[in-house]
Amino acid sequence: MSTLDEELKHPLNSRMFTCPAQGKWTSFQLVNEMGEGQPYAGLAYEVIDTEGHTYKGKLDATGTGKVENHFAGPIALILASEYIGTTIPYKDLKQRKHYPLPITELQVRAEQTRYFHKDGSRTQSNPAQACADIFCQVEVRHLVDHVAHLPPEVECHFPLNHGWATLMREYGKHGVCLLPNKHNVLEVRPLRALRPMLSTDSQFCALNLYQLAIMATLSYNQFGQAPDKTPIRDKKVSFPQKPSVGNWFGDALGKFDEIWKADPAQSKAYYPLYEDVPYSKRLEVVPFDPDLYPVNSPDLEEKQEHPASIHFLDDRNQIDNTDTQAFITHNDELVLISVRGTNEKFADGLRDADALQVPFEQGTGKDKGKVHRGFYEAALKVYELTINYLDKFFTGQKLIICGHSLGGAITLLLSEMLRRQKEYEVDIVLYTYGAPRAADATFVKGAADLVHYRMVNHNDPVPSVPGTWMNTKTSVYATGAALTFLNVPAGLAVFSAGITNLSGEPYEHHGKLRHFFPVELGGKEKSSILWEPGCDTITQHAACSLAVQQINGLPNRPGLISQFFHGGNHSMVGGYIPSCWAAFKRAQESLKLKSSLVTDREFDFVDGALMRITEQLRSKRNDLRGRGDKYRETHEPAVDAFNREVDKVRETRDRLATVHKDKVDGAKVYGSFSQQPEVLADNLLRWEAHPENRVAEQLAMAPPAVESDHELFASILGRPIGAPHMLDIDSIA
Repeated sequence: MSTLDEELKHPLNSRMFTCPAQGKWTSFQLVNEMGEGQPYAGLAYEVIDTEGHTYKGKLDATGTGKVENHFAGPIALILASEYIGTTIPYKDLKQRKHYPLPITELQVRAEQTRYFHKDGSRTQSNPAQACADIFCQVEVRHLVDHVAHLPPEVECHFPLNHGWATLMREYGKHGVCLLPNKHNVLEVRPLRALRPMLSTDSQFCALNLYQLAIMATLSYNQFGQAPDKTPIRDKKVSFPQKPSVGNWFGDALGKFDEIWKADPAQSKAYYPLYEDVPYSKRLEVVPFDPDLYPVNSPDLEEKQEHPASIHFLDDRNQIDNTDTQAFITHNDELVLISVRGTNEKFADGLRDADALQVPFEQGTGKDKGKVHRGFYEAALKVYELTINYLDKFFTGQKLIICGHSLGGAITLLLSEMLRRQKEYEVDIVLYTYGAPRAADATFVKGAADLVHYRMVNHNDPVPSVPGTWMNTKTSVYATGAALTFLNVPAGLAVFSAGITNLSGEPYEHHGKLRHFFPVELGGKEKSSILWEPGCDTITQHAACSLAVQQINGLPNRPGLISQFFHGGNHSMVGGYIPSCWAAFKRAQESLKLKSSLVTDREFDFVDGALMRITEQLRSKRNDLRGRGDKYRETHEPAVDAFNREVDKVRETRDRLATVHKDKVDGAKVYGSFSQQPEVLADNLLRWEAHPENRVAEQLAMAPPAVESDHELFASILGRPIGAPHMLDIDSIA
């Protein structure tokens, strides 16, 4: 080994050259993970030697460059030439008013390359090693000046020797240091990212139902930024907390890490479907660089901007706080907004219980309506976060909004605020999970044009509140009653059953209901359907709360009281995500088999149960009618209510029949991705590679056809033929 090689091997112990010599040469080649250099052909480069002399050139058609007659010692290679093309989104990202990105030509080239391994792991060998004296694996951030907008560095098998940079003193602080009289091959990591697949179509699709359930769950976490207190005097921030919003979008997905944990207590893996996209098309967390962006300067003290302050709302422990939490992110196609549900038990419980109706100030004229005060105050805070974000980054993208429980109610009001504001013309689609009612009938009518898909999971009790009869002042229920919310959902039953109904237009649900309904087919056999019932009887276990109100003078909701035993249905990790996964898998199966979402067996089972419900409603109505003229004035509204509910059950049967007849198409499963078959196929292969997504789960599959009429009737009845049984509303919903 030469003296120079020894010096380079132990640079910290070496001495500086006392008499620098010229006449050295260094060659280098940039290749992708397949060993090809063409993606980097023609790139302008700059080289600095140990004496500070600069050499410029362009890579040839094979991605190779060479510097001759430089001073002895390593050289530093830099490829920081600014991108000057007009391709979107690069052009727009460079020129945007807020947080313009210092995109280089190298970044654009690296985004056009692909990983050798589908999971993004680094290669352990490369064909280009055969012609290399020195082989290293590098990233774009190693070769450019500004790196805050680039993904964090990942581990590799052939790392850079940072000792060579030490030998170069101040000239080795930037770029990648290469050995002289050697051919250095640099494998550049593709600049790709994962992003959750989200359809931008307004039509409902099973993909979005599942994906947004995970995004709604993620909103329960902190942003996870470190440091997170202003002023931040470090030059950079990181997102080490797992799981957290910042870690998902600012760290893991940019490193191509297929993360699945959206809740700290989550033990079962539910992977989102990810698409492999150029890094610039990921869902963004803005960079933090006080040298590049004056708004990041710590001199601004509390007014200093940083990623958490832009993407995240957490107004706990603030003046006039609403204990609301939400996150927002975007790319060139969509803006994603997610709002947390009930989490801080005391504060959120009081907010849930504050059912006093107040005017919806964003409404106009006859459609102004009234809304739940607690939810409205929280929605105003999220609206402020959203408008500030749109001011910075809105370029006409689709707004995709989601929320669970309390978050679902807030996002309904938020979405209608955004739809009615005049500054930005927005196209919104909203998915909510287990959301309580948030507004009165006038608001719901005025918001008819808002695209909203509302999911209720089996026996979830929360969508039953506030009761249609509730318009309650704080003084009525006082602290004791409000505290029943601390034991959600059991407290909901106590709370709902213990409040006197007051005057006020009834609360109503908004949106197109999707109900996840497990079907017990007898024995150990079961399946599930995702359908659109036309009445709340099916999802709330309470036939005609208005009728009950009129009869008794007090709310009496035994169906809801029984529901608290099914509180797990309200959980995201334990209820909604598994149900959405099953519904998505079932839709995939139906698409593959070119069948409907409801089999003959399931249709017959549910249809029979709906007929029984209709009989119960008619029986109760006839009982009221039979009490004579003395009670006519009192009972007439109840009779009318039961008549309406009978009509709604009939509508439900008609809807079920439609679903039973309709064949599933790609748009109902994958939305806009159904128009991109090659992209969809690649991403499905990645998702299906996880064993968890290949599990044969009964609720995710259509039940097999029965072999005989005897078995058919047994499956419909859920018992052997002739066995005693009583089928009522609670037993099937």
